[in-house]
Amino acid sequence: MAGYPLLSFMDAYSEYNQIRMNLDDEEKIGFVTDRGLYCYKAMPFGLKNAGATYQQLVNRMFKQQISRNMKLYVDDLLVKSKEPRQQLAYLPEAFSVLWHYRMMLNPLKCAFEVET
Repeated sequence: MAGYPLLSFMDAYSEYNQIRMNLDDEEKIGFVTDRGLYCYKAMPFGLKNAGATYQQLVNRMFKQQISRNMKLYVDDLLVKSKEPRQQLAYLPEAFSVLWHYRMMLNPLKCAFEVET
C-alpha cells in the first residue's frame, strides 16, 4: 500500500459465524430432524445476506478507524501506518474494538508490522 511502510494484516476467525443470532430469529433459520428442532445460535454459512450483514458489522465496529488507519476487505483487516510508533498506537485500538465485540482472529493468518 503506497505511502504506508508498515502494515498489519488480521484475519477474522470464521467471519460471520461469530455473529450471534437474535433469540427471536433463531427459530426462523432452524431445521427439523427426527430428533427435534435445531436452531443456530450464530449466523450460519449460506444465508443470503450473511456476507452483507458481516460487512455492515465490521464497518460499524471500525467506523472511527476506517478513514484514518484501517482498510477492511470482507474478513481481512489491515492496519496501516507511516511510522512504527503509530503502529504501536493503532494496533491496541483495533484489538480493543475486537475485544469489545468479542470478535476473534485467526492467529495463523495474521501478520503484524510487515514492512512494505
